[in-house]
Amino acid sequence: MTGRAIALIVIFVINIIVSVIFLVLNRRKQQKSAYHIFIVMLCCPVLGPVYYLLSYIFFKFFFSEPVDLEDVIFSKDKVKQTFHAEEDRERNLVSIEEAIAITNEKDLRGLMMNVVRGDIQKTLNSISLALNSEDTETAHYAASVLQDALNEFRVTVEKYRRTMREEPEKKIIAAEAAISYMNEILQQRVFTDIEQRNYVRIMEEICSVIYSESRQSMQISYFEAVCLRLLEIEEYQKCEMWCNRCAEMFPESLPAYTCRMKLYFNIHEKEKFFEVVEELKKSPVVVDRETLEFIRVFR
Repeated sequence: MTGRAIALIVIFVINIIVSVIFLVLNRRKQQKSAYHIFIVMLCCPVLGPVYYLLSYIFFKFFFSEPVDLEDVIFSKDKVKQTFHAEEDRERNLVSIEEAIAITNEKDLRGLMMNVVRGDIQKTLNSISLALNSEDTETAHYAASVLQDALNEFRVTVEKYRRTMREEPEKKIIAAEAAISYMNEILQQRVFTDIEQRNYVRIMEEICSVIYSESRQSMQISYFEAVCLRLLEIEEYQKCEMWCNRCAEMFPESLPAYTCRMKLYFNIHEKEKFFEVVEELKKSPVVVDRETLEFIRVFR
């Protein structure tokens, strides 16, 4: 037997001994992985044991630092409970327009209940559609919800106006809050024509207070709100005045152009409309898809 053969036999024997020792020492801690490593070490003499030895050394010196749990809190009081989605309820959620078309009274009433569970102020227009429902109970329920919301609106607006009259130091703050609050309801057109006109005029008066007494507090959203609401009630002269004010204060904003375009579209002033379009083309203002569609329609 040559010396090379004897060396190979010795290497195999040592490899088997090392593999067996490893298996004996580790099989209780992690049985499956210990057997896998044992098989690799047997099939790959020298390379297998050296690989796992180097892995162990690297892990020991570079990745075995203790974890700092000082900031970790295991208190049950801090655990945020996760609730499962209400799949049955969500499958039954539809728009009020679709709900009204349902003939089954029981389903219609259930769907109405789901609709009004949300933010009612943002869905008044949809709820008002249920007033024409053939189901009298659904119509009555919609009327009650709508009436309560509108009464709350009237009281809140009066409270803002009273604050503006009686507390001068809070006048501008109350006026700003009133504009945002009123616009959210008025844009849904749920009042009668007379009352809608009345409240739009009140909103315009409040906006005038901000414009005349604290112009720096005017925001582009206030201009856009008052312009669009005046346009809806066909107060074209006042609407144009506010459109021009908006263009003067915020010339680089999209509403400064869209409000004027909508005004000229409604009063059929084609030349003025395209003058604004040309201004918009030359400006650095980014045009959205809705505005592009609006321009195409007028062409």
